[in-house]
Amino acid sequence: MQNWIIKGGTCLLPSGLETTDIGIKDGQLYRDSLEDAQVFDASDYLVLPGIVDAHGDGFERVVNPRPNVHFPLPLALQEADSQLIANGITTAFHGLSASWEPGLRSVETGRQFLAALSETRDLLACDTHINLRWELFCLDHLDEIETWLEEFPTMVLSLNDHLTAYKGLDVGSTKISRLADRAGLPPHEAIELINALSARAGEIPAAVDRMATAAQRIGNVMFAHDELSPEQRAANKSLGVSVSEFPMTWDTARSAIRGGDSVVLGAPNVVRGGTQNNAIDAEPAIAEDLCTVLASDYYYPAQLAAAFALVDRGTVDLGKSWALVSSGPARAVGLSDRGEIRDGLRGDLIVLHPQTRQIRAVFVDGRKVLEREKTAQH
Repeated sequence: MQNWIIKGGTCLLPSGLETTDIGIKDGQLYRDSLEDAQVFDASDYLVLPGIVDAHGDGFERVVNPRPNVHFPLPLALQEADSQLIANGITTAFHGLSASWEPGLRSVETGRQFLAALSETRDLLACDTHINLRWELFCLDHLDEIETWLEEFPTMVLSLNDHLTAYKGLDVGSTKISRLADRAGLPPHEAIELINALSARAGEIPAAVDRMATAAQRIGNVMFAHDELSPEQRAANKSLGVSVSEFPMTWDTARSAIRGGDSVVLGAPNVVRGGTQNNAIDAEPAIAEDLCTVLASDYYYPAQLAAAFALVDRGTVDLGKSWALVSSGPARAVGLSDRGEIRDGLRGDLIVLHPQTRQIRAVFVDGRKVLEREKTAQH
């Protein structure tokens, strides 16, 4: 493996910004000088820890760019990988659904996706994992999902319930229309499916207990998606859920932070200036220290853009904003070997221009996986 000296850059260290050289030896970061290392000139550039994306489903638009248009999963995974690296994301947790829906978010698609990931992993530059969005009403595949947790020990198990929000909607609803397009169903059949599954609500508590017990036994980190109240946060925490993913109320986020848990909000929320689903706004939450993780959610460029938007607007400094896309998500998903520039951690770095924010180079596990020509900056 090639050793590197990232020379002369302004580096974001745990202690703050410092102009210094960073060594990468055998894939790990070192502050000491290295022999037989190739020099990468980072003078006039920022050197930052690689971005960790704890929840991103942007790959769905690569797999299924239009209704009823599907591309082969190995091709889609490699295209998503290129987009991740181009946006400085060195570790990604694809938000893969295991849902009661047919089509894109079905268990069958999940099964195929995991097989394709296993086959193509060696071709991917980004360190790629799974945030498994298990829908609670997906009750007929618990044996298989438990097997997935065992086969992918870094897989996050995220408890999701989107079905309840569909109950009572009619065929003219925009939400039903989007669901029907994604699932490949006529709207009336989508509603029939929702009604049939709703009748099984009594099975949910036992299913949740089973999956939470399995995740704790295997060691999978657990998230809970769209928590509605502090009471729901407390109930999920009692199951071993350590991360509140997109909490829906301010009190829920405050409860999670008071309990020492991670809170995930969407980086697009920051970039766009507010929520698009009537949840809490990310930037005011960050100002109140109610967010520890910004995820790409559905748009890969958003993490980098949000981190600098927070600085430009004076909400927080670069150290705090960058922690939301590096050390914060690394901690949330249980990866202690990345997220900071510190001796012995993985050599995951990005080099970018401080004014234009254009990425010059990306290193993953000590390998230079992207380099752009140095151009005159204005």
